[in-house]
Amino acid sequence: MSFDRQGHYQRVVDSGRIWLQVDLGQQRLKVRQGSQLVREYPISSAAKGAGELHGSNRTPRGWHVIRAKIGDGAPSGAVFVGRRPTGEIYSEELAQQHPDRDWILTRILWLSGLERGYNRLGNRDTMRRYIYIHGCPDSTPMGQPGSAGCVRMRNADVIELFEQVEPGTPVLIHE
Repeated sequence: MSFDRQGHYQRVVDSGRIWLQVDLGQQRLKVRQGSQLVREYPISSAAKGAGELHGSNRTPRGWHVIRAKIGDGAPSGAVFVGRRPTGEIYSEELAQQHPDRDWILTRILWLSGLERGYNRLGNRDTMRRYIYIHGCPDSTPMGQPGSAGCVRMRNADVIELFEQVEPGTPVLIHE
C-alpha cells in the first residue's frame, strides 16, 4: 500500500497537534499546531539540495517523524559525535583544532522517514542516513543551504524547538 501524502497531511492538520514544516525553498522551519503557525526559525539545509539517496549529502523530502530527542539538559554549544556528547563545548579555538568536523551541537532531533521506498527502508532510509535537526556554530549562515544533509539551526532556536516537540512529532520536508 502506498503512502497517501495528502491524506496524512489532512490527518495531521485536523488532529490539532504540533508538527513541523521544513521549507527548503524558504530555508525556514515552521512549528504548526494544526493549521496555525506557532513559531518560525531560519535554517540551513543541504548544500547539494534535496534528495533521498544514501550518500547523496542531500536533505530528504517527504513525511518524517522525530524518532529520538538527544541532548536534553546539555549546555548550549555541547559537541556531539555519533549522537554522544564529547564533553567539549564549541569554540573558535576548538574549530581550528578540527577544521573538517561537521559540527553537531546542543540538541539532536533524529528523523525517521514514513514513506516506504521514498524516505524509508533500503538506500533511501532517512534514519539510517543519520539525518537530524540539530544545532550548529552560531557563525554558520542561516537562510541558505550549507549542510551535508541535515537541517541546521541556531543553538538557542534548537533548544527552544526541542522543548516544543516529542518523539513521534510529524515533520514534513518539502521544496
